[in-house]
Amino acid sequence: MKQYDYLIVGAGLFGAVFAHEATKLGKRCLVIDKREHRGGNVYCDDVASIHVHKYGAHIFHTDNKEIWEYVNRLVEFNRFTNAPLACFGGRLYNLPFNMNTFYQLWGVKTPAEAKAKIEEQRSRYQSIAEPANLEEQALKLCGEDIYNYLIKGYTEKQWGRSATELPPFIIRRIPFRFVFDNNYFNDAYQGIPKGGYNVLIDKLLENSEVKLGVNYFKDRTRWEGMAEKTLFTGCIDEFYNYCCGALEYRSLRFEQQLLDMEDFQGNAVVNYTEREIPYTRIIEHKHFEFGNQPVTVITYEYPDSFAPDKEPYYPVNDTRNSEIFSKYQELARKEEKILFGGRLAQYTYADMDDTIEAALKLCKEELQTI
Repeated sequence: MKQYDYLIVGAGLFGAVFAHEATKLGKRCLVIDKREHRGGNVYCDDVASIHVHKYGAHIFHTDNKEIWEYVNRLVEFNRFTNAPLACFGGRLYNLPFNMNTFYQLWGVKTPAEAKAKIEEQRSRYQSIAEPANLEEQALKLCGEDIYNYLIKGYTEKQWGRSATELPPFIIRRIPFRFVFDNNYFNDAYQGIPKGGYNVLIDKLLENSEVKLGVNYFKDRTRWEGMAEKTLFTGCIDEFYNYCCGALEYRSLRFEQQLLDMEDFQGNAVVNYTEREIPYTRIIEHKHFEFGNQPVTVITYEYPDSFAPDKEPYYPVNDTRNSEIFSKYQELARKEEKILFGGRLAQYTYADMDDTIEAALKLCKEELQTI
């Protein structure tokens, strides 16, 4: 009999939820992570008593009442509502695109006026039957003002390519809200764990053994030999030593500053949509938890190309990468002692509620068979 029932590679949200559910059923779990902290990308640093989202802003939101009740049984959430701003040409615009945005752009005050203005701008591009790229797709959906002010530069920075070189499917639709409401998400439930995300992760992992600063790939035979099964939540192409090709990602780079002032920008997130400004947004972390500290911490977020020494953030889900990933999926389906889960193993962008739901689904499928 082996020392553990499960080796869980990755102490992020997916692995932590699986470990929590497995230990509730009496399973012995060993969780390892190459980083020196738990929580994966939801980890928070404590800087001057401010919980700093080390890997970018994370706002929990969901329409799934069961998932909302699940996390609230573990920790208490605050009432934070995501209402980001966009800065272009030194002027601020509300996001998502709503009546406040349309008033700021055009001075329109009623939904009818806003719809007429959007239709006027869209009408110039309706002759484009099949958009050949993202720029044509966006112009056909919203016209030039919204595109040029709030979409073009931000998107080009995010992907590191001109909008005319990006595929149209990246923007399948552009949601317009003809109400004065700056709540970014449509979901019924939204908030931040009181005390930051580390509180949630610690609760999930409280009955598991956790080893940090461990590189699974340096001694994978030893680690796998300690458990009956392994749950792998890292990059699936790395797991298979890139035998079907390397999957592409976009990465991010962060520059953090501790400022001797109470408030820098008055909002948690401000996007910078001009191509000439190298960062995509500034995050002011104290606003996630309504902090009143005498100082503040801000983070400049820069899009970055991906390399083996950088963190993979956004999958490049084009035809080539989808074909490569499907080959890895075929290999994964043949595994008897290895489970795969999480955004990196599934090569997908996933919100936190989707990640938790997927982990619970895998738990149900897996633990019922034992």
